[in-house]
Amino acid sequence: MENILEIKNLCKKYDNFELKNISFTLPKGMIMGFIGENGAGKTTTIKAILDIIKLYSGELKIFGLDNRKDERKIKEDIGVVLDDMFFPEILTPNDINKTMKGIYKNWDAKLFYDYLKEFSLLPNKQIKTFSKGMRKKLEIATALSHHPKLLILDEPTSGLDPVARAEVIQIFQNFIEKDDCSILLSSHITTDLERIADYITFINNGEIVLSKTTNELLDEYGIVKCTEKEFMNIDKKDYVKYKKAKYEYEVLIPNKKEFKTKYNISIIDKITLDDLMVLMIKGEK
Repeated sequence: MENILEIKNLCKKYDNFELKNISFTLPKGMIMGFIGENGAGKTTTIKAILDIIKLYSGELKIFGLDNRKDERKIKEDIGVVLDDMFFPEILTPNDINKTMKGIYKNWDAKLFYDYLKEFSLLPNKQIKTFSKGMRKKLEIATALSHHPKLLILDEPTSGLDPVARAEVIQIFQNFIEKDDCSILLSSHITTDLERIADYITFINNGEIVLSKTTNELLDEYGIVKCTEKEFMNIDKKDYVKYKKAKYEYEVLIPNKKEFKTKYNISIIDKITLDDLMVLMIKGEK
């Protein structure tokens, strides 16, 4: 399977934070959910991919091209929504359309205005009159309207109500169904990722903890709740992390089928991405 994004051993050091050997790949035609708590390194990784931050080591390829050497070629085919992205408040969507025409060769004004209509955004209203959710919709419309092959999205549904989120998610699903496009989607709303992501990459404290298909995580991983005596009989190689509660242990296991075969514990709870994050970050090994 062809990869649209390849990251190998990405490192970036700050005074109080460090990205450490970040490596993962995003295949063409897929959505990857990028998860981790605040400050884990998601936004820093995304800004390195976009070459917004400099002086990092490692290899970053987009569409098979080096993102530093071939930035101009790559830029045309990437749509971006960043959590701290903003347009000047005095502008209107009409102004955005005029500006983007001069930036992107493939800018599609008709598509842009179709999105404005779908999102109920008035083209002649200044952005300062828009709510946070409306501004986010404008960013999404702008990112999609030059027919990118890769969308890089940092918290694109923050500030949106459940109905608007469902609408935007459907637009993302429609986007990848054409021309083998791909999405890297960073979000704290993990229920959205469970619905649409093909892959999940989890970063914690500047390191990739895991990168697997969503089906593998949600179908094969599980949580065992057991007594201390039962926990002591579980081999360390058969679980990932555990957390001790007041009356029981919660144990994250990577393979429900193998665990059931080996141990006399029949009840294994299904896992959510929220469960996974909490146990991976707060649990012990």
